[in-house]
Amino acid sequence: MSSTQQLLLGEGAGGGPANYIEDVFSSWIYTGTDATLAIPNGIDLSTKGGLVWIKNRSTNSSFGGNHQLVDTVRGRTATSGSSMLSTNNADSSSGTNGYDASTQGFSSFDTTGFTVKSSGGEVYSGACNTSGVRYTSWTFREQPKFFDIVTYTGNGAAGRQISHNLGSTPGCIIVKTATGGNGWNVWHKDLGDSNELLLNSTAASTSFGYFGGAPTSTTFTVDGAVGNGTNTNGQLFVAYIFANNAGGFGAAGTDNVITCGSFNTDSIGIATVTLGYEPQWLMFKKTNGPSNWTIKDTMRGSLTASISGQSAVNLSANTNGDESTNGDVNGVNATATGFYSNGNEVSGSSTYVYIAIRRGPMKVPTAGTSVYSPIVSSASDNTKLTTGFPVDLQWAGVRAGDSDNMTVIDRLRSTSTNTTQSNGRFLETSQTVAENSGSGSSRANYWDNTGFRMPGAYSGGSMVFWNFGRAPSFFDEVCYTGTGANQTLPHNLGVVPELMITKNRSNSSNWRVYDAFNGPTKRGSLNDSQPWDVQSTMWNDTAPTSTVFTVGTSNSASSQTYVIYLFATCAGVSKVGSYTGTGALQTVNCGFTSGARFVLIKRTDSTGGWYVWDSARGISSGNDPYLLVNSTAGEVTGTNYVDTTSVGFQVTAAAPAEINASGGTFIFLAIA
Repeated sequence: MSSTQQLLLGEGAGGGPANYIEDVFSSWIYTGTDATLAIPNGIDLSTKGGLVWIKNRSTNSSFGGNHQLVDTVRGRTATSGSSMLSTNNADSSSGTNGYDASTQGFSSFDTTGFTVKSSGGEVYSGACNTSGVRYTSWTFREQPKFFDIVTYTGNGAAGRQISHNLGSTPGCIIVKTATGGNGWNVWHKDLGDSNELLLNSTAASTSFGYFGGAPTSTTFTVDGAVGNGTNTNGQLFVAYIFANNAGGFGAAGTDNVITCGSFNTDSIGIATVTLGYEPQWLMFKKTNGPSNWTIKDTMRGSLTASISGQSAVNLSANTNGDESTNGDVNGVNATATGFYSNGNEVSGSSTYVYIAIRRGPMKVPTAGTSVYSPIVSSASDNTKLTTGFPVDLQWAGVRAGDSDNMTVIDRLRSTSTNTTQSNGRFLETSQTVAENSGSGSSRANYWDNTGFRMPGAYSGGSMVFWNFGRAPSFFDEVCYTGTGANQTLPHNLGVVPELMITKNRSNSSNWRVYDAFNGPTKRGSLNDSQPWDVQSTMWNDTAPTSTVFTVGTSNSASSQTYVIYLFATCAGVSKVGSYTGTGALQTVNCGFTSGARFVLIKRTDSTGGWYVWDSARGISSGNDPYLLVNSTAGEVTGTNYVDTTSVGFQVTAAAPAEINASGGTFIFLAIA
């Protein structure tokens, strides 16, 4: 069976169900409600087991700001010691009285996530679900070659071996007693067999001797003869065990989703780490000196592409501090294949260890609704607008009036995931100006796992939002820095891109467009209506592949930052294609079953605007309102240029030459 067939059938290399990162890990942000609240992150904790790690993002109050960790092995109700542990606290009671997860507002482990109770059930206000308080949760499901949980009762012996079910040699092991005041002892493969760190401390690595050597694929060793760290007689211990580059995921069962490694910085704190994938979660700690355990993730907007001057919104495992207390400028940033430090958040001439988790989803989407959502709204500021999936890219257009630019905001370049709104590092499709050059109120407001809130800049206005989620075979995004030379850069689309749209973020320039039908010797411009022209230095005359794309010198100015959006045909979900105009009614077959909900068309052999239709504003016979991406003009109504049909869309005989000129060539992006 081919890997493609395995993917379609959802089978791994061994013939069983394939494993994907979105099934075993979730980074989910939410706002407390004071009422029972389900967190539907899609992780089966009830039958598969795992760990839920909750952190109050808004406050560092004495107890409500503590990290809250509860797992299915020890359960939510403490029968011995504390079932809710805090990484910032050596005391297993996380206070003076001790508590279990149920008294901290944690209700249940579910087949699709977990549930938190009303805050009235919390011993310490703010722990899990206080109204108006912002939270993050990280869920780790037990899964071979990813994560395992083991409990054991200490016996005080030296060199004691503890069995585990990770199915591979661990990369990191974190051990904590649930019944005593011992610290969080961390073994990491790059510390050496005799050195450990404390998760609840800023201290450098030390030779405690609590771990008796390197673990194997079936056991790890603890030592009770050297102190009270990992095997104190009579105490209950829990071990959280993380895999390292063990494969086991994806259609072929060979993809890595978690890496435990280390990196060394140069004299000013610069370092580059190659993982082979783009991370969504990262925790790192300096080993040769004091530092916090920094936690970054994409959902909170703390693991982004490089942005000059952006404040870091990190959390630290060893403190109860909120996101506003670190004061750093964002300096550790994601790439398509790993991450790098620009020197702002880490020390020079230092060594760091880390745990990194791969960005999802890894599954190819099967429904357009899981990756694309058009929303029309005139709601007031801060109203929740629901997409049903995390938005990675948003085009926002004002429907009425002129002189309104369509803005482009995306998660990788940073959006607002806080109650404080931001401009969201926006670009404008009809303009050549650099990123975030406009003024005025917010363009981005609290992007979470299921949607966003109406930004202040658009409050009460008649708006359309086109929302896209990154997914294999559908859409990907890469940020890169120009070198002044040709570059070949990696992407994670998983297939050959058929449409690529790029913009210089740091300087004024045209939006440049590649399409597979005109090839790499030509280029278009998203911000104007001009036809494609020949330009050998844009794509270096090189077509993209399923793993890389190439930019030439005119798309790689030295030290300039760029963003590129990559789209492809995904069966039943999207279609990047071309057609020849006829001047008469013609059907464009996209392979859909329920018609197109988004249609973008551009003529390439002559002048023509970038026309967009969507189902939220209506695509119906006799009235197909459209917007022009390359124009500040308002929505045009009363036309009948495009209609839907079950297999895709139709271009009508009434359409102008810019859409259906006889003999003209056109490209399109359609989404079901």
